[in-house]
Amino acid sequence: MAPATPQASLVARAAATLALLVAFGAPVARAQAPTDAPQPEIVRIAVPGAGALGGEIAMVTQVFRPAGEGPHPVLVFSHGRAGTDAERRALVNPVLLGHVRYWLRRGYAVVAPIRPGYGATGGPDREYSGARYNEWGECIARPQPRLTATPAAEAIALTVQWVRQQPWARADRILISGQSVGGLATVAACSANLQGVIGCINFAGGSGGSPLSKGRMCEPQLTEALMAEWGRSNRPPSIWLYAPNDLYWGEEAPRRWHAAFAAGGSNARFVGTEPVPAADGHRLLSMGGRLWSVPLGAWLKEHGF
Repeated sequence: MAPATPQASLVARAAATLALLVAFGAPVARAQAPTDAPQPEIVRIAVPGAGALGGEIAMVTQVFRPAGEGPHPVLVFSHGRAGTDAERRALVNPVLLGHVRYWLRRGYAVVAPIRPGYGATGGPDREYSGARYNEWGECIARPQPRLTATPAAEAIALTVQWVRQQPWARADRILISGQSVGGLATVAACSANLQGVIGCINFAGGSGGSPLSKGRMCEPQLTEALMAEWGRSNRPPSIWLYAPNDLYWGEEAPRRWHAAFAAGGSNARFVGTEPVPAADGHRLLSMGGRLWSVPLGAWLKEHGF
């Protein structure tokens, strides 16, 4: 996938309405933030062809920067996908503020776009996989994960290009990361070997699942084939983090996806965490910090990130 060239414009600083996003299928949870909560700068990144009639759309993007002039290493974070159109339109913050703090403490800036079809960015939904389930969790329409991954990965590529143009950013020290559909898109973008990207972090990545299925998702082999394709071209190291009690994918499908990806020669580490306590394991990022922070920290240290 060759990334298009974004034409970004910086807009006024804005204090964001603070929210917690429970990605891909769960409602957006809103909470009162502490007074010292990180405040984002709001920028807009052009996405050609993403408008309703094929025109350009301005992708609203949150930027959090650590103290100092920089240049700083950067994490580009990709949000998940809620289960209904109303929830997707209601997305306010594309990244958990606690996760922002995790990276700011390490000296990273965090750049989190709201992709086309979501929140303030708006525009048509370009990421629908086609998967559908009935009330008993049975698959009644097969997913097409490439339909989801391609436009989402394009948004990541455009964001990375924008980051590389900023004087406060290290153009050669960019990590990309994402949750759920954002994780799938991260793996796809990682396989495009974007200039400046040195590593990729996948939290519970996938597409076409539903909590109704209780982990028995529809045709996981379609995602497996896609992962095998991407693994043959991928170069940056990556870490994949999944909980076994994930109601969208279950325990075994993500392991097969990783094995297919790694078979292409990619340096990809799979971390199967302990179950997320008293919650859907798909919420690993938001509710399982003690489960993922140690292996992620070790991986970052190992690679000098």
